[in-house]
Amino acid sequence: MGEFVNLTVSDGVGTIRLDRPKMNALNVQVQEEIRAAATAAAEDDAVRAVVIYGGERVFAAGADIKEMADMSYADMAKRSGPLQSSLSAVAAIPKPTVAAITGYALGGGCELALCADYRIAADDAKLGQPEILLGIIPGAGGTQRLSRLVGPSKAKDLIYTGRFVDAAESLAIGLVDKVVPAAEVYTAAVAWASQFSRGAAMALRAAKESIDSGLGVDLATGLEIERQQFAALFATEDRAIGMTSFVENGPGKAEFKGK
Repeated sequence: MGEFVNLTVSDGVGTIRLDRPKMNALNVQVQEEIRAAATAAAEDDAVRAVVIYGGERVFAAGADIKEMADMSYADMAKRSGPLQSSLSAVAAIPKPTVAAITGYALGGGCELALCADYRIAADDAKLGQPEILLGIIPGAGGTQRLSRLVGPSKAKDLIYTGRFVDAAESLAIGLVDKVVPAAEVYTAAVAWASQFSRGAAMALRAAKESIDSGLGVDLATGLEIERQQFAALFATEDRAIGMTSFVENGPGKAEFKGK
């Protein structure tokens, strides 16, 4: 698909693979290739869940600072919108997503991981938002997604100090959801994603949209979002399959079609 970012699909699981040696720095080209891969994963019915992976050595060590160093305010005022939206395209994939984190996930790399629904990290991984050490702040969602994930106090600590967080602390504060040996990260991520390869795709989509949309509104509005999504699922083929299967065979035996 792209020079540095590709989407591959196997048994219902799509892998968005970053491969820009040495550290998967997120320059403008990589950002736009991430957007293209995320859009392709969202639109491909053969993709039922998505893994975001940077390879065995590193997830992504952040933005391409050499590229950014010569940018003016006018340059970044123009570029900051596409920068944010390129990673938000990953967050907007209407399917379960998991980040498989090896090595470093720093700056823009951490922000990319934050766009996933679930994060599995290597036991030697390091995560962080070190932008403050460059005299800037996270600009691709870090101040917003990190605070929603770990709470404002912990997010402020990480963003104010720019310190790196090891796997154990990341797990303790909820920055990642599971820690495994480094050699097992991708396998574990695929195993998590594979749970949904034959799941009720429309219901999974509705669940994700209800949760994500509800986080930004008051409770009453969130409940209305949920009500509408819930009712709409009664128009799907999978709802009929799931309920018929439950009545006839008990729970967990339905063979969904994703429609």
